Amino acid sequence: MIASLTGTVASVGESYAVIDVNGVGYAVQGGSGTLANLKIGSNVVLHVSTIVREDSITLHGFNSATERDLFELLQTAQKIGPRIARDAIDSLRPDVIRRAIATGDTATLSRIPGVGKKSAERIVLDLADKIGPVEPGLPHQAGSRPGGWRVQVGQGLQALGWSAKEAETAIEKLDAEGADGQDVPTLLKQAIRLLGKR
Repeated sequence: MIASLTGTVASVGESYAVIDVNGVGYAVQGGSGTLANLKIGSNVVLHVSTIVREDSITLHGFNSATERDLFELLQTAQKIGPRIARDAIDSLRPDVIRRAIATGDTATLSRIPGVGKKSAERIVLDLADKIGPVEPGLPHQAGSRPGGWRVQVGQGLQALGWSAKEAETAIEKLDAEGADGQDVPTLLKQAIRLLGKR
């Protein structure tokens, strides 16, 4: 797999650039944020994600390894393909995306082109435990929980077979307990334990 390219920018199109590496031109797909930094004739290092299909090999280029790694991670969520993953990085900074996933901030994720409320919730559910540590954003008040956690926990419980009413009961109990600063996956586990006590 090609992980990076170092060469000269031979041409730049609307959605791709050609990078000349020792006489071989590589067509690299890129978002506007990546392509805007490329000037014909300049030397460049692009971090690359290689996608292999039955009928094609496509290179997607990024300004940093952080962007490339997040692009690859986003595609492990259900129904998120290369186009949406690239649009995500083009429209929001990687740290903003990572923090939104970690805190269950579906409103921020819904700003990504092609991602609605349900897709945003799916991304959080699929990736919250894979995103790793994130830089803190705005300080939270003591006892605060991620925005939209009730929706995320409720949908998670229903996906696991509990009814909407049972999910709501568990969420009310969690709300009454008021534990500080827990993420959505932790809250979901606590809700499952509460329902398991019946």
